[in-house]
Amino acid sequence: MRALIPTGHPGKLVAMDQDVDEPNPTPDQVVIEVEAFSINRGETFLLQTPTPGWRPGKDIAGHVIRAATNGRGPAVGERVVAHGDHSGWAERAAVSLDSVAILPDAVPLDAAAALPLAGLTALRLLRVAGPLSSRRVLLTGASGGVGHYLVELAAHQGALVTAMTSTPERGERLHQLGAADIVHDIASASTPFDVVMESTGGDALMAALRAARAGGLVIWFGQASGIAPVLDFFDWDIPFGVTMHRFGYQPPGSSDAADLATLVRLVERGNLHPEIGLLQDWAQAPQALEALIHRQVRGNAVLTIDRVT
Repeated sequence: MRALIPTGHPGKLVAMDQDVDEPNPTPDQVVIEVEAFSINRGETFLLQTPTPGWRPGKDIAGHVIRAATNGRGPAVGERVVAHGDHSGWAERAAVSLDSVAILPDAVPLDAAAALPLAGLTALRLLRVAGPLSSRRVLLTGASGGVGHYLVELAAHQGALVTAMTSTPERGERLHQLGAADIVHDIASASTPFDVVMESTGGDALMAALRAARAGGLVIWFGQASGIAPVLDFFDWDIPFGVTMHRFGYQPPGSSDAADLATLVRLVERGNLHPEIGLLQDWAQAPQALEALIHRQVRGNAVLTIDRVT
């Protein structure tokens, strides 16, 4: 079968291989005919220095062509979305039942493919943040896939969300999704905030701590800039009692299958709107990766196989 494999070359991160082995599923896995997949910024980092034998691909949507032999899960022919460990940028992929949710006909495959990593991250960040009604929330790096989901979900809870984006163009959709304010650096935000969600790294984490109210919460969940943050707890501009939480998007006890099903229901009911800033055939994967690396994509980047939606 065909699959995209890492090249190890910075100028072209992936190449099409025409002769990759078919997936060999375990009893608790289904085999999915992949029709759309999302590419995530984290995968672009892994592709810079790929581990030998590793193939990219966590977020996929398609239909089941081989059911799990343990008698559980979706049947052959059912449309599904999945969040696998790897190897999803291929014509077919094997994924554990614990990471698969069935898709209703009302949810397009390209929209579904944009849900897993970004949607799961947003959903679980909100669990860490707790109830947000009437609370002031600052979100950095808001123009990516996670940010669009976070803004919409938090606004539905009644939060007053300030979204930080690098340019006005990257933030224009966030107003429609419920953001109360758009800023382009933390210094421009009207502080303090009850909750700050920081995802860019570098100097932004210290700025996020200063932007929180006394007793507020700062959740650090990434460093999209590629620059590690430096903490200075002797900085007297940090309010007293601020809690900092280091977030991991797969906390113990979480269920990808259950949370994916929740995201699917929200999309089906019109309460969540995947923002797909790039939709192309997978033959354009090298160009799509470059666009994502250079922050030319607002929301999610989705590639389709044979343009099935």
